[in-house]
Amino acid sequence: MSKSEITIIDYGLGNLLSVARGLEHVGAKVKFSSDPRIISQASKLVLPGVGAFPKAMQALSKLDLIKVLQDLKTSTKPLLAICLGMQLLLDESDEFELTSGLGLIPGRVIQVPRKSIIGAPQKIPHIGWSALNSSNNSTWRDTILENNKVGDAVYFVHSFMAQPSNTNDLLATVSYGGREVPAVIYKNNIYGCQFHPEKSGKVGLQILDKFKNL
Repeated sequence: MSKSEITIIDYGLGNLLSVARGLEHVGAKVKFSSDPRIISQASKLVLPGVGAFPKAMQALSKLDLIKVLQDLKTSTKPLLAICLGMQLLLDESDEFELTSGLGLIPGRVIQVPRKSIIGAPQKIPHIGWSALNSSNNSTWRDTILENNKVGDAVYFVHSFMAQPSNTNDLLATVSYGGREVPAVIYKNNIYGCQFHPEKSGKVGLQILDKFKNL
């Protein structure tokens, strides 16, 4: 199986075509699948997502994809989860109702605060371009951000955010309302981007290219 072959998981809530175009632009061979057998045999996976956490978990459950994805915890297969997909990696979310996630990275999903750190109202959802910061002075070497630099701007659209239990699982953040909001989380072979790399121009393409070459 070619290193550049990437399977995008189609569970009805992803921005599939724009993600595929971004991956194809950097030379990846892309296919879509909702078949647990095909997904379990794929060499690399992308889990996109747009919408609500409970609906996404219901969709994955109906397609019998939850165990397939949870098995990645003991695998070396690279997974890139985008936007809502990133949030699904965590243990639970309180969006609408408390809902269990995939549990691939310890932590929970909470609403982006409606007020800044000084108490001023701030726009929700967080929409637009924000600059990446290094988390805990972490090195980006040998990660999907290896070809990027602090200050690179990426495109966000989200009302909820990840809250990893272990700060070692936090690779990059962005500043919003005076707070550091998780932008990239990771654990071993599993990565999550809160932003949309496929909508983030050259910076996002560098991230997709690095993922393709992991």
